[in-house]
Amino acid sequence: MSRQKMYLKIILSSLMRRRSRMMVALLAVAIGATVFLGMGAVYYDIPRQMGREFRSYGANMILVSSGADSAMRLADARRAEALIPSEKLVGATPFRYETMYYNMQGLTVVGTDMDAVRKTSPYWRIQGEWPRGENQILLGTDIAENARIYAGTSIVLDIVPEKGRKFKKEFRVSGIVRSGGAEDGFVLMPMQTLESLLGNPGRASVVEMSVAADSAELERLSETIRSEIPEVTPRLVKRLMNSEAAVLGKLQVLVYLVTAVVLFLTMICVGTTMMTVVMERRKEIGLKKAIGAENRSIISEFMGEGLVLACIGGLLGLVAGYFFAQAVSMSVFERGVSLPFFLVWLTLLASLVVTVLASLIPVARATDVEPSLVLRGE
Repeated sequence: MSRQKMYLKIILSSLMRRRSRMMVALLAVAIGATVFLGMGAVYYDIPRQMGREFRSYGANMILVSSGADSAMRLADARRAEALIPSEKLVGATPFRYETMYYNMQGLTVVGTDMDAVRKTSPYWRIQGEWPRGENQILLGTDIAENARIYAGTSIVLDIVPEKGRKFKKEFRVSGIVRSGGAEDGFVLMPMQTLESLLGNPGRASVVEMSVAADSAELERLSETIRSEIPEVTPRLVKRLMNSEAAVLGKLQVLVYLVTAVVLFLTMICVGTTMMTVVMERRKEIGLKKAIGAENRSIISEFMGEGLVLACIGGLLGLVAGYFFAQAVSMSVFERGVSLPFFLVWLTLLASLVVTVLASLIPVARATDVEPSLVLRGE
């Protein structure tokens, strides 16, 4: 039998003789690897997950006209959208602001793409239903409460086009919108309806864009749009960006702390178990040293046991960590998490490092055993 096989047999037999104690250390390593892989996957994927999550709070980039004209061409806005990677662009919604009258009072009427609004402003709450036809509109909750108008009723608006005579048109209020913002005081209708009433198609006062990217990438995209398309000016919603960065930073710090604490506890558990094993094997170690065993052979034997525990525990932790990461991501973000391949190797390396560090003190105690004292029973 070769020396390598004999060495492996000694290590495995030693582990099996004390399997109840070694099982505790093995579980500690497996739990540490599980948390390390799970938290690492969540940490790595937090920017993408948080970016998607924050998009439910509204747009983080706004396009406005660069010229003296308050309105921009939608064609220019579409060119700006094309500069943003499709996987990053959650949605883009044009808004055109005009004035109409109800009972001789001026109202801000907004033409927009109703399907696009659902992507960029999912926080809107609709009492009733979204407009489905040309003569259907949404009414802001402030207007509806003041005028005592309800979903399903009809109103008549006075329309004054730039060219032509004033006329009236009846609309059905399909729903009442509540956003907590300026929309509560607006009348909203499909863009095609507004263009057919007032003319000047293909124009927008502002385009709101929801982009799944961090602040640095948003700044870079903003500069690209500004340089490539001078007709429009991109503006970033700083408050939303700063909030996202602050929350992201706190979550990442929390992941660091949880992972560090679990690895520290794993190290204590493995170290305590190995120390107990050393104390139980003092006579065995003393006998080996009495018949000529050197300290390096004692060190290699205990380190070998630790490395076997690290490998088996790390492999168990990889399997459990994958499911742990998916469970955490689904419970917090309601979507799965991607697992980078390099994190697998990093988890195995962390298991080895933690186990080796935890074994240093017990191994040092093992090498300090005096054969004469131990064999005399002292």
